[in-house]
Amino acid sequence: MKALEKIYEGKAKILYTTSESNRLIQYFKDDATAFNAQKKGTIVNKGVINCAVSSEIFKFLETKGIQTHFVEKLSDREMLVKKVQIIPIEVVVRNAVAGSLAKRTGRPEGEKLSETLVEWYYKDDALGDPMVNRDHIRIFKWASDAEMTEIEKKAKKINTLLVPYFETRGIQLVDYKLEFGRSPEGILLADEITPDGCRLWDMKTKEKMDKDRFRFDLGKVEESYQEIFKRICK
Repeated sequence: MKALEKIYEGKAKILYTTSESNRLIQYFKDDATAFNAQKKGTIVNKGVINCAVSSEIFKFLETKGIQTHFVEKLSDREMLVKKVQIIPIEVVVRNAVAGSLAKRTGRPEGEKLSETLVEWYYKDDALGDPMVNRDHIRIFKWASDAEMTEIEKKAKKINTLLVPYFETRGIQLVDYKLEFGRSPEGILLADEITPDGCRLWDMKTKEKMDKDRFRFDLGKVEESYQEIFKRICK
């Protein structure tokens, strides 16, 4: 399967058509952005690591009954995926307080939540991906009530699978972003699951192992991504 026409280029990935109308190639870039693209840079081999990590996680989730857009890993940077209509909502799943949740609530970073917290954000870079609620989503017809209920159920099931998956690799899954898309098969988990969109902390040292290292100039960015790769893919 070869990449044909470029149909979309985002901050971290490019999508290409293929010879099959219902299949796309998702190409992972080394470009890194933060704070709604106000900060830009490059993380060496990030695309290779993210393609490998996301492929492994999607394959794991598929074995547990989670339908995803993943078909196969084609190369170091290319993933063959099912074509979906992306629902313009980022679903953020939180297991502990960090990032914007700490800022909004004044709670200490790292505080464990008593239950899984699911938040909704409207996907719009120009607006800074604002936080929204289910009424906004329904009223503006970004998704139906039934779709939101299904997505939330899927997100919580994914969380029950991923928390122990990461723990067995010595990683605390603090929070992470999920995206979903409509397809003839139903609503599928789409996009990626990588250190770009997850907060991943070493379970023993609590050292950050994700894009926060780039975001806040913490150093050892490439080394942290490589460590995630080693724990997930080897």
